[in-house]
Amino acid sequence: MSIARQSLDEFLAPLAVDVSKVHSLAKSLCHTFTQLARESQNQFLSTPISDTVLRPENDGEGRYLAIDIGGTNLRVGFIELLGSNNEVQAEVKGNSNGNGDYQYGSRVKIYLEKAWPIGEQLKNNKAEDLFQWIGKCIADVVQDGTQEWGPEKREALPLGVTFSFPMIQHTLSEATLMSMGKGFAITSNLDLGKLLLEGYESTRDPSLPPIKITAIVNDSVATLVSFAYQLRSDPKRKAAMGLIVGTGCNATIPLAISKLHPSKRPAQIKVPDDSEDCPNLKITVNTEWTINGAAPPLHELKFVTPWDTTLDAEGEAPGFQPFEYMTSGRYLGELGRLMVLDYFVNQLQVPLTSLPTKLRQRHGLTTTFFGNLGPHLSYREPSILKQIETELPPANGPDAWHWTYETADMVFKISKAIQKRAAGMTAAAVIALLGCADEIQLSALPSPSTSFANGQSFHTLIEEPAVEELMVGYTGGCIMHFQDYLQDCQQFLDDIMNAEFGASKTKVPRVLLTPCHDGGIIGAGILAGTVMTIDARRDEGYTK
Repeated sequence: MSIARQSLDEFLAPLAVDVSKVHSLAKSLCHTFTQLARESQNQFLSTPISDTVLRPENDGEGRYLAIDIGGTNLRVGFIELLGSNNEVQAEVKGNSNGNGDYQYGSRVKIYLEKAWPIGEQLKNNKAEDLFQWIGKCIADVVQDGTQEWGPEKREALPLGVTFSFPMIQHTLSEATLMSMGKGFAITSNLDLGKLLLEGYESTRDPSLPPIKITAIVNDSVATLVSFAYQLRSDPKRKAAMGLIVGTGCNATIPLAISKLHPSKRPAQIKVPDDSEDCPNLKITVNTEWTINGAAPPLHELKFVTPWDTTLDAEGEAPGFQPFEYMTSGRYLGELGRLMVLDYFVNQLQVPLTSLPTKLRQRHGLTTTFFGNLGPHLSYREPSILKQIETELPPANGPDAWHWTYETADMVFKISKAIQKRAAGMTAAAVIALLGCADEIQLSALPSPSTSFANGQSFHTLIEEPAVEELMVGYTGGCIMHFQDYLQDCQQFLDDIMNAEFGASKTKVPRVLLTPCHDGGIIGAGILAGTVMTIDARRDEGYTK
């Protein structure tokens, strides 16, 4: 008697999302985010810069050293701010990942940028070894700079730092590391600035200038800084949020100090004027929205599946970042492998030992493999069957199991289901965070159905909003390259807003995903220059 197998659609049902489900998640997360901002000690972490620093009236000018320490790569380069009176056309000179120069937008240029992968051995080393290697990389680029422009006239090179991990900051130039995640073994409570300076000093040639850390920010903060710098001239479009969906997932948004726990107020807030004591002051907040404080809505609304639970339990830090495990590049490949293995062994009854080796190994398949799967995504091979056979060749022998067009299509459909859920969850979190920051007014919990009458929700709306588009500056390989993540995320954003506010869009802004690539390294350089300019002008005021 044959065993009735579960259809693939039935198997994938736990991953299914629709507008109603992601709308409910958005509202629940908004409530959760508001609570985390007020109470959590490891989420919604303040960065000591005010909202006004993102949009200063005058641009600084000059060339600044910048680094971006990510979960996968290290980037180092010089960022030149050209000022508002130097409008030029964007162009590319050379390779932006090598030694070429990349001109970004109209007022920023990158010079002498270099990038290095951060290998697994470096991640597992002690902090001093990792930061000594980072210091050597910085010294390499500084050496290139002295050869290009001659010796530095300044006593020390101003350095802007982007760091893609949680940290506590009481001043903009200082940061205390928290638990890092993303495979790094480094412990918490380490002084990031001190480690960077010591790493550079231990490797630099005496002919090279010392460095001075001017600003340290999270990568999502840097993305928002870079994004806001581009959009300041358009009053109808507001740079409301910085979003990272790459190896990890995170977002930054300005929040009123009154929404934060008193312990999160920095000792010194960088402002371009005398507004530090303003009761309505907004400061830039690194949300770390994927950490476990955001988990309750995921469980209550049944987003968490048995595959997610297995992935979490087998990870380096079980329970640490449940939202990230379901949305970002470090984890979606392993999630896909677990699901394919489950369906093929337990539903198709394929013997485990006859399946390709990579499919049986933890982390045997990458997010890139699943993300590029499909005839409309592959640059070289339109056949899904051949794509899979290339990555997962069958075993040899006359009785070996082989891929078919049907089983290859199953893998593709599993990949697409993972991606669509991730896009819906990310869209829900974006809307939730905008609601938490009072950029939009979401109706109250517990259910969207309680806020509708004749297709319209009960909201106090202004006649014509001053801002027509709330721009979310995004970057990261996962949202850009995993199947249709970006397009589906934008569609979910539109659908959630329609479900919340009704069909009419004349009284609410549109939430629009907008590219902000290279925001990590560029934002670090922009902020270093902005801070130096603000401090110089303040010093001038004191001496007059």
